[in-house]
Amino acid sequence: MTRSGTRPRLPTRGRDLAWTWFLVVTPAEFLGFVSPAVAGAVTADRSAAVTLPVMLVAGAIEGAALGGGQAWVLRRALPSVSTWRWVAATAAAAMFAYFAGLAPSTWASALLGTPLFWPVIAVLGVALLLSIGFAQWLLLRRHVADSARWIVTTAGAWLLGLAVFMGVVTPLWQPGQSLTTTILVGVLGGLLMAATTSALTALALRSLLG
Repeated sequence: MTRSGTRPRLPTRGRDLAWTWFLVVTPAEFLGFVSPAVAGAVTADRSAAVTLPVMLVAGAIEGAALGGGQAWVLRRALPSVSTWRWVAATAAAAMFAYFAGLAPSTWASALLGTPLFWPVIAVLGVALLLSIGFAQWLLLRRHVADSARWIVTTAGAWLLGLAVFMGVVTPLWQPGQSLTTTILVGVLGGLLMAATTSALTALALRSLLG
């Protein structure tokens, strides 16, 4: 509280906004990622008919948590952005991203050895990376000029974030591990991924809002 009895205003531009984004969005994405981390560990040995719907729901939960944290900060700079639309768009995009990410192991393996295999994998990979940024851009374009940059910068953030995740968990996940260890490794990777993506999108937001 200030001396006048009013609450201090949160930053709406520049470096302070970027720091607020990082400090809020990192735990939001991390907490959201716990859901697919647990779901993936529990359904690792199940059939695709079980794994796919469970992971899609878990992905939507992650997206909603991420979108909620982002919207909470974003509305300080852009009050006209709808929180529920942002959350819904991010949740739907995250669900699609999980679908694109799981499709190769679920269906595309049937194309292995054919000329279509790598083009299909490439299309799915690009769709995964662009999904969240594109869904959010559909809302941002009404409020920010040159907002198409958000699609590219968000895709780059997720590319690096996923690379960090895989770089951490791949050597730590070993056959025969307990379920608890598997989940903890996934959560550790998720925390580092969340910090990476939120840091890069914070810089992108700062640049976008001038």
